[in-house]
Amino acid sequence: MTRRLGFLPAALLTTITLTACSAETLEADNPKPPATANPSGAPGGTQDGSGLPLTEAIGKIPIAKEKRTGYERDSFKHWVDEDDDSCTTRAEVLLTEAVTAPEQGARCSLSGGSWLSYYDEAEVTDAKRLDIDHMVPLAEAWDSGAYDWTPERREAYANDLGSDRSLVAVTAKTNRSKADRDPAQWMPPTESATCTYLVDWTATKLRWALTMDDTEKTALLNLAEPCADSVVEYKTAP
Repeated sequence: MTRRLGFLPAALLTTITLTACSAETLEADNPKPPATANPSGAPGGTQDGSGLPLTEAIGKIPIAKEKRTGYERDSFKHWVDEDDDSCTTRAEVLLTEAVTAPEQGARCSLSGGSWLSYYDEAEVTDAKRLDIDHMVPLAEAWDSGAYDWTPERREAYANDLGSDRSLVAVTAKTNRSKADRDPAQWMPPTESATCTYLVDWTATKLRWALTMDDTEKTALLNLAEPCADSVVEYKTAP
């Protein structure tokens, strides 16, 4: 399993390859790249291999009314151990996004290490203080089309390690403040996170062919005005 990360604002560029959930392969890095032209953290690209300007990418998300009827969080089986290496999806993300690699014990228990929560630029040295945020929350995904998916596809969405934009380790405080709200209702408290967050959100919706409503589209386009150089790259989910 390989996930590519971006670079620190101070230009400490590195690539982290996570193989068989081994902490020994990790190097120091920031879990998210700045959302500037051709962001290196994006997994692959669009179908023709190129990126899209943020506003153009937002325009590719279909408009539809949201549908919450029937939603239950348990409809999305999450934090599975897909490759049977004792590391759940949560642990895989923590290992990949660590700035300083934690020690990995029995059954993938983690101790030590450090992380940077890009929503609030908080440095965290205790993995228990981190939540793994679904970039597009499970309830929002349901509203935006996942209500019509098979249980298997919802599980794949909830454990998407194929894109480093789908899941992100952030402080529990910011994740719980966000809850299931879209960018019309919530944005990261740190202004420097704005463009990166909009790119991540848009890429995730495009990757999974999710829709948005009119209010969300208006908010995304308004928020994206300062992000003229931001580029969205994504690969459609299998």
